[in-house]
Amino acid sequence: MLEDKVREVFADMVVLKDPQRSEYFSNLSMPSYMRDWLVMKFSDEDGAIDYDSVRRYIKRYIPGKDDFEQYKFQMVNGETVQFLARVRVNVDVKTGKTKFELPDFGGVKGGASGNVANSVVEKWQATLLHESENWGILNLVWTMEGTPSRPKGTITMVDYRPFCPYSIDLDFYREARKEFDIHEWIDVVLTAVDYNPEGYVDEYGKVSEEKKLFFLRRLLPFVEKRVNLIELAPKGTGKSYVFEKISKRGWLISGGTVSRASLIYDNAKKIGGLLTRFDYVGFDEVQSITFEQPGQIQQALKHYMEFGEIKGFDAALTAEAGVIVLGNINAERFDTSQNMVEHISEVFGESATLDRFHGFIPGWEIPRMTAGMIAHGWAINTEYFAEVLHELRNDLSYAAIVDEMIQYKSTADKRDLTAIKRLCTAFLKLLFPNVQSRDDITREYFEHYCLKPATEMRAIIKKQLCIIDPREFNVPGKNEIPEVIYRA
Repeated sequence: MLEDKVREVFADMVVLKDPQRSEYFSNLSMPSYMRDWLVMKFSDEDGAIDYDSVRRYIKRYIPGKDDFEQYKFQMVNGETVQFLARVRVNVDVKTGKTKFELPDFGGVKGGASGNVANSVVEKWQATLLHESENWGILNLVWTMEGTPSRPKGTITMVDYRPFCPYSIDLDFYREARKEFDIHEWIDVVLTAVDYNPEGYVDEYGKVSEEKKLFFLRRLLPFVEKRVNLIELAPKGTGKSYVFEKISKRGWLISGGTVSRASLIYDNAKKIGGLLTRFDYVGFDEVQSITFEQPGQIQQALKHYMEFGEIKGFDAALTAEAGVIVLGNINAERFDTSQNMVEHISEVFGESATLDRFHGFIPGWEIPRMTAGMIAHGWAINTEYFAEVLHELRNDLSYAAIVDEMIQYKSTADKRDLTAIKRLCTAFLKLLFPNVQSRDDITREYFEHYCLKPATEMRAIIKKQLCIIDPREFNVPGKNEIPEVIYRA
């Protein structure tokens, strides 16, 4: 069986996945990357889990959102509290102090913020100051600052241990990939992100690789920098789960109001927004999201999506996050030959913005989530897999291989070409991470699994541009994407 092979090849990086177990952790609002780590920590070699130990650990180290008030009470009364949490750290140039905030507990507004002791910064600066956000075990105390006449209480982080359960060895991962054929590997990836490959069936009830590959398009921003995607789909196909629960490196905005400060740059705090802190930022059910100053946000996003730069504020920053737009549509709109973006958002529906999206995912091709689509059996640990994808984002060799394998006319539209190449590179990293030269992949596989889907995804964007802005795009020379072919 494939799971036996996965267990043999990936050894300590596998975990026994079970639908009932997944439901247990889901009820705890536990993301997949945290769930799999706990399962590995508290299960034996046969996969049997010690739930009592899990419950004790969660109660001791993983607080709920409503627990922080109790922590504050304990700290004010002289106790040191210790727990596992996501932490954001920045240096305040006005005061010279290093500050932290805990976004899952409301950050500054929720009183979940304070100072970081110098000893902690000195010991862990490579972690705390290198990454925009980190997971770790924190020790917090309440201290008094200020003067006797104007005392000021604050929370101080006096100790920290990074949550870094895995050491990522990309060479090992590449060698491991060689043990599987492409059909096996597609199933390996699906189970790694909690899905059962047997659940991807066509209208005749037969398992469909095509359906699997449509789903895997969602993972492209996980493995390649600044991949911008739009997915429109019916409800219940698992869009939110993929972008919210699989990786701690991404951020999904679900409803509410989005400000320029939170998304792009906060002039008051002098810090970058979500785009500067994550591998991707998704807008879930984008129709329900309100944007403050939408015109300003749109202009800033257009520049960012084109160049990866945030300008026009008090600082000039670069970032690497992909922009993901997710929307729900009804069955009568499952047609890319009609205007599919007119209702998604005033920020994203304009042609100049749409042109900066690299690809479109027709989510109606992905089966609706059912109980039988939840992964079961031995599979790659989700946390480990997500971290591998994150590390692969930094490998430029795959883009060079793609450049070597394709050719096109000198008159090819630059945005179309950039989109196809970026998507093609992402497919190569995701499905063929073992490829280190063009000789490591056949023409057939490269065209079918990388170049063809990349071209299809961009072609839908181009078709939409021709519909919503025909004067600009539906004209000879601009109404079709350039022909990008294999270089023999």
